[in-house]
Amino acid sequence: MLPFISATVLLYVGLAIQVTTLGKQVYDITRRELDIGWLGLAEFLPIALLVFVTGAVADRFNRKNVAMLAITGELVSALLLTWYASTAPTSVFPIFVIAVLYGTARAFVAPAMRPMAAMIAPEGRLPQMVGLYSTMWTAAAIIGPASSGFLYSVHPSVAYGVGAASVAAAIGLVSRVRMERPVATESAAGAPRERPSLRSAMEGLRFIRATPILFAAIALDLFAVLFGGAVALLPVIATEQLGVGDVAYGWLRAAAGIGAGIVAVTLSIRPLRRRIGPILLVAVAVFGAGTILLGVTNTYWVAFLAVMIIHGADMVSVVIRSSIVPLATPDDKRGRVTAVENVFIGATNELGAFESGVAAEFVGVKATVVGGGVATLGIVAVWWWRFTSLRRIDRFEDVALAR
Repeated sequence: MLPFISATVLLYVGLAIQVTTLGKQVYDITRRELDIGWLGLAEFLPIALLVFVTGAVADRFNRKNVAMLAITGELVSALLLTWYASTAPTSVFPIFVIAVLYGTARAFVAPAMRPMAAMIAPEGRLPQMVGLYSTMWTAAAIIGPASSGFLYSVHPSVAYGVGAASVAAAIGLVSRVRMERPVATESAAGAPRERPSLRSAMEGLRFIRATPILFAAIALDLFAVLFGGAVALLPVIATEQLGVGDVAYGWLRAAAGIGAGIVAVTLSIRPLRRRIGPILLVAVAVFGAGTILLGVTNTYWVAFLAVMIIHGADMVSVVIRSSIVPLATPDDKRGRVTAVENVFIGATNELGAFESGVAAEFVGVKATVVGGGVATLGIVAVWWWRFTSLRRIDRFEDVALAR
C-alpha cells in the first residue's frame, strides 16, 4: 500500500506543478481569458472521446501496467513542455497540442489507478483507504501549486522540469505496487475474457444510468464543477482582480489543497458515518457559496479563504462520491464506470475551464464566477427535490446493500 500512496503523492505533485504553470504561462503569453478556455478544451476532448476505450482497457488488461504506460505519456508531455518553455515561446498553439497529448495519457490513468485502491484496501476499510488517498492527494495539491509559483518566478521551464522529475519517480513506485486482489476478469485461470466491443465499452455508462444513486452522485458533481469552474480563471483573478504576482498566485492555487487537506485530515480522524446523502448535497451548496465569494472580492486574503472553502467542500464531496462509486459498482465494471466518472467529474474541470474562459471573454470574470456559484446553488436545490434516493442515504453500507 505504501508504494501506491507514495506514487500518488509524487504523481499529483508533478501534475499540480504542470497544471498551475500551464494556466499562468498561457495567460502571460496572450493575456486572453479565452485562451485559458481553449487550454481546458484541449485537455478535455481526448478524455471525452476515449471514454469508451479507456475503461474497457482498464478492465481487460493489468491495471498496474496500463497505469504505468499512461503515466509515461504524462511524463512525455511534461518533458515537451519543459523544452518548449525553454525556447521563450510567443505562441500558445504548441502548448495546446501538448495538452492534447497530456489529456490522452490522463484519460487512461484514472480508470487504471483509482480502482487499484479498492484492490489494495483491507476488507471493509475502503472508506478509510479513500480518506488516506484523498489526504495524500491534498498534500500534493498544496506542495505542487505553492512550489510552482516559486519555480515559475525563476523560469517556466524550471517548473515543468521539476514536475517531470516528480512524475518520473511516480512511475518507478507504481511498478512496485502489489495487487492483493486481482481484477475479476483475470481471476479465473483459463477462463475466456470478454472480447472488447462497443457494447462492452458502453457498459459503464449504461450501468451508471441504471443505478439511481450512482447517476445522482456523479451528475451532481458534473454540473457543480461545470458551472463552478472558477479555479481555471485564477491566473486572471490573481493578476487583474487581486493585483498579485507569480508567488502569490502559486499560493492562491495552493489554498485549494490547504482547504481540502484540512477537511481530509478531519475526515480521517472523524469519518463520515451517518446522513451521507444530505451531507453531500450541503457540501456542494457550500462549494457554490464559496465560488460566489471568490467572484465578488478584490482582497487577496478573502480570495484565499474562498478558495479554501470551495475545495474544502469539494473534498467532502470527493470522499463521499469516491466511496459510493466502488461500493455501488461490481469489480468487473469499475474500470468502465471510473472512465465515465472521469469524464463527468475529473475531466469536467477542463470543460468547466473552457466554459469559464469563453464566458469571461464576453461577460467578464466577476460575472462568470458569481454566475457559476449561483447556478451551483440552483443545481443543489433541484437535486434535493428530484433525487430522493441520494438524499436518503444514511450510511455507506446502505449503498452496498442497494446494489
